[in-house]
Amino acid sequence: MCGIVGFIGAQQAAPILLDGLQRLEYRGYDSAGLAVYDSARGLQLAKAKGRLHVLSELVDGGAKLAGTAGVGHTRWATHGEPSDTNSHPHLSDSGRIAVVHNGIIENYMEIKEYLQGKGMVFHSDTDTEVVAQLLEYYYEDDLVEATFKVLHRIEGSYALGILCADHPDQLIAVRKDSPLVLGYGEGCSFLASDVTALIKYTKTVSYMEDGELAILTRDGIQVYDSLLQPVEKERTTVDWDISDAEKGGYEHFMFKEIMEQPEALRKAVSPRIQNGRVVLENLTLEPDFLRRLSRLYIVACGSSYHVGVVGKYLLERLLRKPVEVALASEFRYSEPLVDENSLVIVISQSGETLDTMAALREAKRLGGRILSIVNVVGSSIARESDQVLYTWAGPEIAVATTKAYSTQMAVVDLLALYFGKILGTVEESEYHAVLDEMLLLPGKMEAILSNKDDIQYFASQYFNHDSVFFIGRNVDYALGLEGSLTLKEISYIHSEAYASGELKHGTISLIEDGTLVVALGTYGKLFDKAMANVLEVRSRGADVLALTTENRRADMEKNANAVITIPETHDMLLPSLGVVPLQLFAYYVALMRGCDIDKPRNLAKSVTVE
Repeated sequence: MCGIVGFIGAQQAAPILLDGLQRLEYRGYDSAGLAVYDSARGLQLAKAKGRLHVLSELVDGGAKLAGTAGVGHTRWATHGEPSDTNSHPHLSDSGRIAVVHNGIIENYMEIKEYLQGKGMVFHSDTDTEVVAQLLEYYYEDDLVEATFKVLHRIEGSYALGILCADHPDQLIAVRKDSPLVLGYGEGCSFLASDVTALIKYTKTVSYMEDGELAILTRDGIQVYDSLLQPVEKERTTVDWDISDAEKGGYEHFMFKEIMEQPEALRKAVSPRIQNGRVVLENLTLEPDFLRRLSRLYIVACGSSYHVGVVGKYLLERLLRKPVEVALASEFRYSEPLVDENSLVIVISQSGETLDTMAALREAKRLGGRILSIVNVVGSSIARESDQVLYTWAGPEIAVATTKAYSTQMAVVDLLALYFGKILGTVEESEYHAVLDEMLLLPGKMEAILSNKDDIQYFASQYFNHDSVFFIGRNVDYALGLEGSLTLKEISYIHSEAYASGELKHGTISLIEDGTLVVALGTYGKLFDKAMANVLEVRSRGADVLALTTENRRADMEKNANAVITIPETHDMLLPSLGVVPLQLFAYYVALMRGCDIDKPRNLAKSVTVE
């Protein structure tokens, strides 16, 4: 959540900061601000509630703010309502120090009351202002020393960018449980909460670790550990271009990313299938460890959790070992039964999701082995895991996930086959049948996308519903969870997903004339059951939009109001194809309702606070 950008160099800072913030809009925000140092006027501050264009107009695209060093921020309100005053950056009482912050200072009220007792005046309702005021309290001409003292007083999560009028030739960056990236340029240095903000200016970056402090100057960046000992940071070269993070002629990032899924799937799958075998790069889980596994956990949030629900069906079927899917936000509070014979599979698109990171650390503390599936190379979850599998999806900008979900699902499929082969629990014929079908998935996905006009038509018939139910069994139930989430988060329609068999245990009381039910019937083994549930809701007056495979269209059309089909594939892979029409349906419904599709209200791409 929120976005931080910092720059120090020879160029005017404000336009660069605004450009970086614009590339971080997908993270979600309700206000934005800049602090830039100008030798003639000192620290200049500009803040505005609302979208970034309000701030940009206020400073004429940055032209009104002179100076070559500054920090910028986009804020989601946590402490204090959205307002110009509560927007970041926040200044210290003297106006000498400006601070931007992602995260939450948990003991801010204690510190605020202490500083107020010392005569300091606060101007906002935020937790962040205590950092600026505490820096002022400790500051005696050594900004690094003051920052170090502040870090020993504050509790919680934070990524901080600090600019001081007394030291205009440096920026300070600090990180704990909230991501910060350092960028290396020619005669300039950058910081940001995501590499997306920097890629236009540099592809050479480092990822800060918890407890590190960085001093950015025009000549370079020096990083220190929690004891203020110098750290030699590994530099990473970003392997994608700025065009990958732009719309490329599409109206919305979400639609672009839906259309990119076949190619993303090829990149995730093709290099990992060699000579008819699954090859997982750098994965070193010993066969003896896999054989003695007592339990597998899949830990994730949101859409990644839904990948895990599908994964449970696949892994238990192929490995014949118990798999528990846990919401990351609940995992560490549930006293999980993790030990040295447990494998914990952590799934996260960003690799920075705070709840997921906390769950990972709890699992490690209990002795479990950690295998993470992430998209972002060098992210916190990737670095803290014992083993990592990257999805190679490329940057995903829209808040609603599409290609990240698809590539995560593909990696889980490959992992299930890989483990099954080692354990000897997957039949050779099924192993090769699934691999052959996986290589065909991108083409079949392209066939679905070529018929997107049909899905747009169905969206035009149903976009005005205020409540939608998704029903399905087995992997169709798991697929319904994702379809429902995507619809609700971008269209603001109330939507719920249920295992079809649970309808009669209460939910069917909500079905009445005109209720829209999206009935998922792709899983062939339970198709007759799916048909029975369609009849059940139709008899109560529901309108049924069904999703099934091409071979079952005729049977489904006998009872559903409308039918969407996907190509035939192996049962294991049905969710990989079935999710695409559900994504398109949600997109077109949101489009017809006039919603802000890429930046839905109250949501952020990466959730870095609890």
